[in-house]
Amino acid sequence: MRRISSMDDVMAGLEALCALDPRLRDVRAAAGEVPLRRIAPGFASLVSIVVSQQVSRASADAIFGRLAALVRPMTPQALGGASDDLFREAGLSRPKQKTLRAVAGVFAENGFDLDAVCRLDAEEAIARMTALHGIGPWTAEVYLLFASGHPDIFPAGDVALQSAVGHAFAIDPRPATRAVAEIAESWRPWRGVAARLFWAYYREMKGRDALPPAVKPAIIVR
Repeated sequence: MRRISSMDDVMAGLEALCALDPRLRDVRAAAGEVPLRRIAPGFASLVSIVVSQQVSRASADAIFGRLAALVRPMTPQALGGASDDLFREAGLSRPKQKTLRAVAGVFAENGFDLDAVCRLDAEEAIARMTALHGIGPWTAEVYLLFASGHPDIFPAGDVALQSAVGHAFAIDPRPATRAVAEIAESWRPWRGVAARLFWAYYREMKGRDALPPAVKPAIIVR
């Protein structure tokens, strides 16, 4: 399975996608730069993505910044042993606290192997990750896309991607998760590059970056 590890991989994916679906030629032309956006793999990046669930970019960045300053190093053992006061100081909601404690516990006790999971096919990798308490499809998909460079994942539940696909293909109202997933089927095995393409398209469409808050310059590694 070819990983999306360099801009050469992104460019190869874009060429393949435009051959698979000629409609994407116009999307590519309108999207401008389609960045690689890889982040460091590992537990800390997964934590940052959990923190970013259902909050604004500014809030996610601030909360994760405080948490990272309070929990050094960001290991499952250190996070699992953090006090309620520490979590409150970081600004985490009670549901997020519960999720992070549960995830840290699994990693610390069972040695959950993220690297091994990332080597699996998309569906199995997502299933393994979503078996963890508090890890939903979006969190698993974003981690697999940006931390492991998985080539064939399209987070159809992402609102920005739904808006971008709807706008590009003149679908009104905005297509829901199932409809976007069905559209993305034709982009296998390059759905990971298609997701990057439509996030870039959304950026040009709305004038703002639509990537998940956790995927930010502070932890981008390539």
